[in-house]
Order: sequence, then structure tokens, then C-alpha cells
Amino acid sequence: MERRSSLKIQPPTFGNLTTILSIDGGGIRGIIPGVILAKLESELQKLDGNDVRLADYFDVIAGTSTGGLITAMLAAPNENGRPLYAAKDIVPFYLKNGPRIFPQESGMLAWAAKLSKVLTGPRYDGKYLYKLIRDILGSTKLHQTLTRVAIPTFDIRKLQPTIFSSYQVPINPDIDALLSDICIATSAAPTYFPSYYFKNNEAEFNLIDGGIAANNPTLVAIREVTKQIMKENPDFSPMKPLDYNRFLVISLGAGSNRLEKKYNAKMASKWGAIGWLYENNHSPIIDCYNEAGKDMVDYHISVVFQALHSEDKYLRIDDDTLRGDLASVDLATKENLENLVKVGENLLNKTVSRINLDTGLYEPVENGGSNEEALQRFAKLLSDERKLRESKSRQANISNS
Repeated sequence: MERRSSLKIQPPTFGNLTTILSIDGGGIRGIIPGVILAKLESELQKLDGNDVRLADYFDVIAGTSTGGLITAMLAAPNENGRPLYAAKDIVPFYLKNGPRIFPQESGMLAWAAKLSKVLTGPRYDGKYLYKLIRDILGSTKLHQTLTRVAIPTFDIRKLQPTIFSSYQVPINPDIDALLSDICIATSAAPTYFPSYYFKNNEAEFNLIDGGIAANNPTLVAIREVTKQIMKENPDFSPMKPLDYNRFLVISLGAGSNRLEKKYNAKMASKWGAIGWLYENNHSPIIDCYNEAGKDMVDYHISVVFQALHSEDKYLRIDDDTLRGDLASVDLATKENLENLVKVGENLLNKTVSRINLDTGLYEPVENGGSNEEALQRFAKLLSDERKLRESKSRQANISNS
């Protein structure tokens, strides 16, 4: 297939839509959105050639925790000015590095060793993860990504979110930090990895996991775009800030186990600090924060898109039926890693689901087709939008010459 004339995405002002990709947090379960991303990119390549990458189609890529790392891998440039990673390389990255990021205790007293670590500090020292991220991202800073990104963290000193957004760099140069620092910070999940301190310019950051602020960062991305519209950024056509008809959003979850019902009020009523931090190899308080946060975001966006009859431009792909080991954020055994790949592959074949606004549970969409078919449809929308922008950009250049 003939290569496209330009790979850099043109601004939304030349098109009809603002395109957003969002990737949830979830530790080792980042394998699940990795499978979905590989499928989406392969569909785009069928339409536009093997050279294209996801960063060529999305105005903003947002990611939290493990999703933040994936975001950086997809958007940071290599020495040739193209994305460091193709989407198909995300899953192999996790399969190779997961066991060293999350080294597993073995033996009859493994549970005791885990409990001891919970009581005395984080489960993992993060040294391998930090070196890996720094080696991958090098000296690349936030403003150098190939498309806009938004990566949430939480500043434990200020007790407020810090959003590392490409859009904010011109007005707040302090957040133009190394992508490696940002990725380490957004991954610093309490009880799992140490909190992370760094300085950029004269600003100090005392950060923990972005999931505390937004485990599902879709609204973070929409907010960043909306602010630009309100400020009349020339990259965006004039529109009402909440005109969701002009947004195309793909939001990817990393799976959850909320249907397993592993906790109940009777159990929780007896927990003290230790119980809330560690129960049956899980951290109930972290589970609750993460699940509540991501579900409320999906609930809000679903309400708005349905109210505006724009459901065809919002795709949420997630699996809330994970059981046992699959629900763990840090079980990086060979068996579990391979099973997570299968979860992602099976998710492609499942029917498109949408949150029921009354029950809060995902339900299949009537005549919605499979998630794989939905990705094919969205790939066509993304490809058409890109071609429209390129055409109008060329016409504008001719008119101005």
C-alpha cells in the first residue's frame, strides 16, 4: 500500500472530530489493553499502510499508572522521530519485564513474606522498573511527545492531583519534566511501590500513583481538550465546550474483579489498618478507590454521550469478570501472564457492552457486534478523519502561499 504523505497528525481545526485514546491503570493487567491496542493499530495499518502508528491518529492519549507507561511508549519519539513502540510490542514488553518488575515470593511462607512487606514498606523496591523506564525514555521530556498526552499523578504533599499534560507546558513550564520521572510517579501505587520525589526547574514533586486521582483518565483528557476550546486555541474549531458530538473517544480498561464479591460488610467491619491494606493477597482500600474512580468516570461519560445521542463515538472496552489470580495487579507468573493475554484476546470476541445507568453494570449492546468489529469501525472513522484533515491542511497551505 502506498505510504501516506504525512504521518504527523494535523490539528482538529482541519477536521470534524477531536480524537481521544484513554488507558486505565491496572499493573500487570496492562497486558489486556495492550492486546486491544495491537488490534486497533493493525486495523489502521490495513487502511493506511504499515508505517502508521496510534500516535498518528489521536489528538490526546491519556494514561494512568501502567496506562501512563503505555502512553509514553506509544507517544515518545525514537531517533527517527517515530513512536518508540508499535502497539504490537506492548504485550511482549510486559511478558518479558513483568516477572522482574513484580518478582514473586515462593515457598510455603510466601504469604508471610508478603504480609511482612506490607507492614514494613512497599512490596517492591521499584529499582528494576525505574531503570527500565529511564533506559527506554532517556532524556525525552513531556513537550517532545509526538502527540499530546495527559498523565495523572497525585501530589501527597499538596494533597491534590498533578496532571502532566502537554497542553499545560506553555503556561506551566515546571511540568515539562522527563517522561521517565512522570511514568515512575504515576506508577507509584501505595503499598506496591515507593512514593516518588523529583525536582524539575525549581518545582518539587512528591507523587504517588495516578490512580488515586483518576484510574480511568478519560475525563482528564476531555478536560484538557475542553480547556483549549474555552481558551479559543486556534488548533480547535469554534464549538461549544461540551459538544460531545465532536469527540471520538476510545477508553480501555485493564479488567476488574468487581463481580467476584470477595469482600463484604461483615468482613470489613472487623478490619483495622492492616485488614484494609492487606486481605487475601489484595489491598481492599486500593481496590475500592480504583474501581469507584474508573466506574464513575465511565458512568458520567456514558450519561453525556447517551443524552446527546452520540453513543457511536464512545467506545469503552473492559472486562469486569476477572476471577482469582487474573484480578491481581502484580502476579507476574508465566501462567498468569499468558492467561491475561487470553483475556485480552477473548475480550475482542465479546459483544460491545455499555454501562447500565440504573444498575452500574456492563450489559451487551443490542446489535452492537463484537469489540473487534467496533475497533474496525472506529479505525475507519479515525482514518477518514485523518484524511480529511490532511486534505484541508493542504488546501489551507495552497491558499496561504
